[in-house]
Amino acid sequence: MSLRLPFFGLLASRSPMDGLTEHYDKIAECIAAIDDSLECYVSGGVCREFEELTKAVDEIENHADSIKRNIRNHLPKGLFMAVEKSLFLSYTKSQDNILDSAQDALHWLAMRKVIIPEDVQKDLIYLLDSIAKCTVLLGPALKSTIALIHGESLDREGTKECYRKVRRERDEVRRRKNALQQKIYDKDIDFKDIYQLIHFVDCLDKMGHDTENCAELLRAMIAR
Repeated sequence: MSLRLPFFGLLASRSPMDGLTEHYDKIAECIAAIDDSLECYVSGGVCREFEELTKAVDEIENHADSIKRNIRNHLPKGLFMAVEKSLFLSYTKSQDNILDSAQDALHWLAMRKVIIPEDVQKDLIYLLDSIAKCTVLLGPALKSTIALIHGESLDREGTKECYRKVRRERDEVRRRKNALQQKIYDKDIDFKDIYQLIHFVDCLDKMGHDTENCAELLRAMIAR
């Protein structure tokens, strides 16, 4: 059995786990940008502000990629990792996938102008709100896991409850996504509009899926 060190801070000035919170902060920035972009798009089509926000999301994603590379390029040797290296790398990939899906979502929306039916507008905003809540819940789950692994907290049950909150919100995202896709398919609009909106919704849903994956990987990190 390999030795895992809760006293990582005694051996290194900065744990690679701390870099994950820096990378996570980019997700919050991205969600805020998408929220603004969708509001702009729904109210007035592909406006200048929307295009600027799309570029802003690209920049956020590029910055997040550089953080991810920096984390991976400065990993300590296996013995000194606070968690299994394979779990750590899988987590960084899943967390980065949230940003990739956010980027894909905006690119689908920016591809061409779509007049979104009024009742679909409302449900899209509700879906985005639910995804935002799901990703926000990942923050406390990540920080609580890091505190537990570093020996700064003993609240294992509270940490597990953070994972359950993410999972429950992910279920809500899935429910909203299924209902919304059915409503879009039932609309008497151009099929190209349906296709574009369905892919946009799929990308948003994938953000929820990857967020749930992150919570599951965090749970695996503290499993005994």
